[in-house]
Amino acid sequence: MILKVKIKENEFWYGGSSNSKVDKLPFASGDDYSLDLYRASNQIMPLYVSSEGRYIWSEKPFKISVSGDEILVESDCEIILDESGKTLKDAYLNAMKKHFPFTGKAPNLTFFEAAQYNTWMEFDYNPTQDGVLDYARKIVENGYKSGILMIDEGWHTRYGFWEWDRTKFPNPKEMIDELHSLGFKVMLWIVPYMTTDGRDFCFLKEEGKAYPDKKRMLRNDDGIMSIVRWWNGYSAVYDMTNKADREFLDGILKGLMKDYGVDGFKFDGGMMTSFIPENVINGKQSKRSPDELNEAWNDFGLRYEFHEFKDTFKGGGKPSIQRLCDRDHRWKDNGIDSIIPAALMQGLLGHPFICPDMIGGGEYHYNYMPNFKIDEELFVRMAQVSALFPMMQFSWSPWRVLSEKGQKLCLEAAKLHAEYSDYIVENVKKSAVSGEPIIRSLEYMYPHCGYEKINDEFMLGDKMLVAPVIKKGETKRTVVLPEGKWLYLGKEEFGGGKTVEVDALIEVLPYFVLKGE
Repeated sequence: MILKVKIKENEFWYGGSSNSKVDKLPFASGDDYSLDLYRASNQIMPLYVSSEGRYIWSEKPFKISVSGDEILVESDCEIILDESGKTLKDAYLNAMKKHFPFTGKAPNLTFFEAAQYNTWMEFDYNPTQDGVLDYARKIVENGYKSGILMIDEGWHTRYGFWEWDRTKFPNPKEMIDELHSLGFKVMLWIVPYMTTDGRDFCFLKEEGKAYPDKKRMLRNDDGIMSIVRWWNGYSAVYDMTNKADREFLDGILKGLMKDYGVDGFKFDGGMMTSFIPENVINGKQSKRSPDELNEAWNDFGLRYEFHEFKDTFKGGGKPSIQRLCDRDHRWKDNGIDSIIPAALMQGLLGHPFICPDMIGGGEYHYNYMPNFKIDEELFVRMAQVSALFPMMQFSWSPWRVLSEKGQKLCLEAAKLHAEYSDYIVENVKKSAVSGEPIIRSLEYMYPHCGYEKINDEFMLGDKMLVAPVIKKGETKRTVVLPEGKWLYLGKEEFGGGKTVEVDALIEVLPYFVLKGE
């Protein structure tokens, strides 16, 4: 099906993906914009919403492009154009209520009450029991509030079987018991891929021949296991639309919880639309479409109270923890500049329970760059950007990589998050019922005031406006303030309906609280 939509004068469109081409959003008449949602990444929704209250929706991924004053949408199934609203908020709420209504259930509130911690940038592929324990102890010793601790890739032996690497973790139960005593919830990293070697894999393959109801893993039309290429090599793929696969993996994960005290799992690698079907190398294509595989993987993960997703197709309306994809340790081009635009898009795609990437960036290749040195100003500003998000996540240890001043400022950002945690949790609970974003654009809150393209400041709920510094060396911040009376840092009063400039030294995260009447 093909749909053509004429763009109205002063109409701006948002949607598609929280990552792919987000720097091109919103688009308007005459802009250069195109995207194939089958090849998009991070949170993906077959949805575009406009500042004039219109939305475009399809149940499956589609291609979209702009030519002059016309939008062209191509899909294998029905495409809906709804024109019943007048504002961006109308467009989002109308689409949400009809296509991905929220259930009223919120994720576990532990995610929002304190900063989270992840081993990835600190250890990359080589976490160890001693290293994780030292990391956790120092979190507490340095004054941070304990919360969720994720042990990322490398804790295991072969992919897919999810067994502890006992050379790195000789006594994981003892380790997790101590982490619990320090006040942490413990999550383990997993992906939907299985290493294609060893006796256990051969047994699974042969078992599927003898017992068709136990035919596990994604298979092509000839019944042969499909092998796909992902970032760590070539693997078989869990097919979570298959009951046998769900039961098999659930048994492994429940065993980790029962035997070792694991609290939950980080469900990574769900980018089926990137890896399948083009990289299936055995015979014919799988009957399962990539978007169906992704939805099944994420729906499976929701059975665990403590979970995290990064790659999600049509996950709007679900009580799921969603993280932005890996950011670079840089100021521009997938660096700090991209965090707020991506978060604003997450909310407009129905994913309010969001976490920015790891503070400092989560692209691990920086650990291997010759003469790489962490930019302390950037690291601190990333901590400040994250501080008034629903969630914030550390990985690199501030006490190891920063000066004493930098450490202090990161701790202050974490404490600011904890200070406003009641307000954040209040908004989490509201959003679980209303479906509204927690991180909101000014255009969403104050329509038709010329705020359509503002993407370097955001509203946290409806009472706080946050304007982090995202440019190197900047010590003052220009902020667009909507109508109303605003308290800068909760103290100095500013009148709204104008642009103001405030001091923003490295010690300062500029934010304003709307003063009640």
